[in-house]
Amino acid sequence: MIYQKSLGRKVFEACNYTFLAILTFLCFMPMLQVLAVSLSSSTAAQAGKVVLWPVEFTFKAYSFVAAKPEFLLSLLMTGYRELLAVPISMLLTVLLAYPLSKESSEFRFRTLYVWIFVFTMLFQGGLIPTYILIQKLGLLNSVWSLVLPHAVPIFNVILLLNFFRGIPKELLEAAYIDGASHMQTMWRIVLPVSVPAIATVGLFTAVSHWNAWFDGIIYMNDTNRYPLSSYLQTVIVQRDLSTISASELAELDNISDRTVRAAQVFLGALPILLVYPFLQRYFMKGIVMGSVKE
Repeated sequence: MIYQKSLGRKVFEACNYTFLAILTFLCFMPMLQVLAVSLSSSTAAQAGKVVLWPVEFTFKAYSFVAAKPEFLLSLLMTGYRELLAVPISMLLTVLLAYPLSKESSEFRFRTLYVWIFVFTMLFQGGLIPTYILIQKLGLLNSVWSLVLPHAVPIFNVILLLNFFRGIPKELLEAAYIDGASHMQTMWRIVLPVSVPAIATVGLFTAVSHWNAWFDGIIYMNDTNRYPLSSYLQTVIVQRDLSTISASELAELDNISDRTVRAAQVFLGALPILLVYPFLQRYFMKGIVMGSVKE
């Protein structure tokens, strides 16, 4: 049987597709404009001639940022930070969110623990006590000073525990009847059906560590150990002349602040733009599609 679309349905789909296409373009337009500015000459950028297409195409802004060896060192440091921070943070987040997702009848004082963690999300010790703690622990100028303070993001814990609470209890009860422990149930039942949530929280964690720049400036005494965002902040935004040679300084004078900052923004967003398409399929999946049968 061939389904015939009515005129109203066709008009609705045409309007819907048109609206979504315009919305998609509006979402991409800021990034396209930033990319166009970063690839334009300083004269065109300062004159405001760049809209969505580069004017007087040039790679000078990217060449200035990428030519310094400190850029490659900071990129390696950021990669090292991501390799340590994301697995550690995800492991601790899952181990914390799973027990907190239980009912109070199963986990005594569960509500109290939840409010304690929410309190730590709303109120913090402050910059100076945190710095003194990192110093006393001997973590200054170490990658662990960038990883451990953010190892348990409470916001991600709350997201994940709410997702776990939405998993049908029939799945867990079936595992318990078969003799599975809580740890086995978490690894073999809960996590496989929570791939969309795990991928989302993992992306949030990776983005937060990639974009973090303030902690690198505070805890790293050696500029060669700066993560990428901290390096770009000091060299590009603050224009720290002590780390720039005379030839680079002359080149910087020929580059607009606007083009260099646009290059910084695009470089900061590029890894996420590359990773997101591989995670998109997980976002489109249902929570536990087909896992519970009547």
